[in-house]
Amino acid sequence: MTSPYAFAEPSAASRPLHVVRPGELPDFLANAGAAWAAWLKATGFEAGLGEVRLLPGPDGSVAGAVAGYGKPPARKRQRFGLAKAIAALPEGDWRLEGKLDVPERTEAALAWLMSGYRFDRYRPKKQPPTLPRLVCPEGLDAARLVAMAEGEALTRDLINTPAQDMGPAELEAAFLALANDFGAEAKVIRGADLLTQNFPMIHAVGRASVRDPRLLDLRWGKAGPKLTLVGKGVCFDTGGLNLKPSTGMSLMKKDMGGAATVMGLARMIMALDLPVQLRVLVPAVENLIDGNALKPKDILTSRKGLTVEVNDTDAEGRLVLADALAYACEDAPEVLVSMATLTGAARVAVGPDLAPYYTDDEVMAQALEAGARTGFDPVWRMPFHDAYESVIEPGIADLDNAPGYGFAGSITAALFLRRFVDGPRYMHFDIYGHTPNELPARPKGGVGQGARALLEGLGAMLSL
Repeated sequence: MTSPYAFAEPSAASRPLHVVRPGELPDFLANAGAAWAAWLKATGFEAGLGEVRLLPGPDGSVAGAVAGYGKPPARKRQRFGLAKAIAALPEGDWRLEGKLDVPERTEAALAWLMSGYRFDRYRPKKQPPTLPRLVCPEGLDAARLVAMAEGEALTRDLINTPAQDMGPAELEAAFLALANDFGAEAKVIRGADLLTQNFPMIHAVGRASVRDPRLLDLRWGKAGPKLTLVGKGVCFDTGGLNLKPSTGMSLMKKDMGGAATVMGLARMIMALDLPVQLRVLVPAVENLIDGNALKPKDILTSRKGLTVEVNDTDAEGRLVLADALAYACEDAPEVLVSMATLTGAARVAVGPDLAPYYTDDEVMAQALEAGARTGFDPVWRMPFHDAYESVIEPGIADLDNAPGYGFAGSITAALFLRRFVDGPRYMHFDIYGHTPNELPARPKGGVGQGARALLEGLGAMLSL
């Protein structure tokens, strides 16, 4: 079966999809021919965003289609809005026609590819629909767009899979499969070996599960600047002994969204053969309850040597990331990025559509903001506010994993992580990893955030 994340080859058989702005509609009707103009007027076509009409040929077949591009306010309010038209098109090959500039064509093409995503693992008898395919618009980098769509699909699949089938072992299997696909080197440290090899906080968080905690480590690329990605791989989070209520637990299969996102980004980087030395680290654990579970007020000694008072076992993500970040710095990467579904505070602040990020590096911030625009992947900068450093210092230990401050929960979590980073230029993302409602090119469920923005910004970040 043809991959949904592929463009059609240019051919005379492709049909036109005319993209029309409301202000262009009178000219389009004047040049469309009497029959088409009459049809569009009779059906009330106004060129609203994603509005579509099929255009009949002389023999009654579909000769083409016209889709509205809407007014600028509508396009600003809804990314990938043109994707709403795709569902109305019959199968076959299509080409975009209209006065679209390069960014507009790019957004439309990326939306088209990402609209091909389906998560049908648990509906094996359901036949996937045969989708219309797009001829890659002229002047676009088809390989880059396909890599983005395929990386996003990997991220979505990993997040959407329930914890029964996406525990630490299954995440490891997906991680090793990714490494194998691109000839990367990978190793895994499991169970008690985490203690003997000095990853005490990863082990402490995951030890209560019957599925062993582990650290996944991938390396790819022999030349170029060193880029390390660290993703939170908490495959399910009950909150530990600080047990979540059922409403707080219902979406916790997505608590490995940081791992899923860095794996999707790694796939993009390797597929495009970017000139970097890539490393991906994923601490993969479940935060469950048993007789040996981590307890409130326990004090852990991290890989870096900093002691951490555990004031909330539900603030476990920063613990596993801390050991992984300290380990990453031992390899002296130029750029270090962490991604995690870390705090509810971030979601309260910016909602599910924005990816909040932290960095002290202005060059990285500017590169990411530019990449967010070209990758249609919105981000929002948050502050490493030094005045809150004292909040994460409990007195009895070096750090507090969950200060009872009541404010700035995402910022204090980011400051906690920064304490474990020495040397590299650093950026941290506190993402949500889930689309709560059906949106164009983004079905309800798991979603990547920040990966395309990073991919587009890496050139400037790493001087490639």
